[in-house]
Amino acid sequence: MIPVRTSIRPIRTPYTNYALILINVVFFLMTYWPHYSVVGGVRGIDPLRPWAEQFMLTPARPNLWQFVGYAFLHGGFMHIFGNMFFLYIFGNNVNDKLGHFGYLCFYLAGAVFSAIGHALMSGSSVLGASGAVAAVTGAYLVLFPQTLVTVVYWFIIIGTMELPALYFIAFKLIFIDNMITRYTPNVAYDAHLAGYAFGIGAIFLMLAAGLISSSGFDLWSMMKQWNRRRRYCDVVSSGHDPFEGRNVRRIEVREIKKTALEQQRDEKTRELRDKIAGWISNRNLSAAAGVYLELMELDGSQILPRQHLLDIANQLASENKPAQSARAYEHFLANYSNYEYVGQVELMLGILYSRYLHQPDLAVKHLQAAVERLTDAGQLKMCREELERLRS
Repeated sequence: MIPVRTSIRPIRTPYTNYALILINVVFFLMTYWPHYSVVGGVRGIDPLRPWAEQFMLTPARPNLWQFVGYAFLHGGFMHIFGNMFFLYIFGNNVNDKLGHFGYLCFYLAGAVFSAIGHALMSGSSVLGASGAVAAVTGAYLVLFPQTLVTVVYWFIIIGTMELPALYFIAFKLIFIDNMITRYTPNVAYDAHLAGYAFGIGAIFLMLAAGLISSSGFDLWSMMKQWNRRRRYCDVVSSGHDPFEGRNVRRIEVREIKKTALEQQRDEKTRELRDKIAGWISNRNLSAAAGVYLELMELDGSQILPRQHLLDIANQLASENKPAQSARAYEHFLANYSNYEYVGQVELMLGILYSRYLHQPDLAVKHLQAAVERLTDAGQLKMCREELERLRS
């Protein structure tokens, strides 16, 4: 089972992750040179150039630089490809969450802790970025456990399936690949496990200490929610009445009966709104925009939180869906007319109606409103030029 993509994409370009992949590839090309060598009278193949061997981690006689240097060496093309592929799949979103400097420090710390774990459990020399990549994958498990990982599988037939990241990483990558099936020779399983342990533990600590913001859908939030439910169930099952002995004024509530169709529609509406909030929290605006369109078909009067609605409108515009985007922007203006940057929304609507939807009257209306509210010189120039084009 090989992961090929995840259901979310980073908002910011993960330059640090791309740079780490590039650096690993460059170092591989500089250091990889398979040749025969004789050690203790035994002839074997050494994958590294002689000057690079000093950067391998040798637990029997380690040097400080080896605890980082070993992570930039690889023993073959499949070795470097596998590590960099997994780093690309899981590292982009972790880079986005931690920021560039934070992600770089986390990656290097993952390499160091993986090396320590290997040195404590094994006496063999080790090289490769798999320990650091395991730390990044462990971080992904904690930060984005509910996202979906698309995997390719083959067993008699070949196909694809989607699995929650929590189960795929925890059970397949950690438990099965590194604890159950430890059969492949020359694989540093202990370095992998140390990397996973560091990645999971470090992110847990950062979330608990508030060093990184919680999305509400990460593993830390899931555990806190589970604990609240557990405590509530314990209180209820013990028969404790929190209102016992208090003078509680009873309020009579009349139940408004709804038809089965209305109840079904309300349930579907709540489900779609929860999905939108979940996708936005996981930074998958494309999926959130798709669910939003479904919600509008069901009930066009539904109002999303201000930033959610604006993000979705911008996403629809970026996906070349001018009609749907214009409707979302109009919905935004109808409900959040006091927004600080409403002039930019008016400008976007004017451009959409002018260039894509060919409704000049509406375009002029919104562009004139934008001129009165915009303060940026470049945006004002664009707005006035568009108005002149429409009036000519």
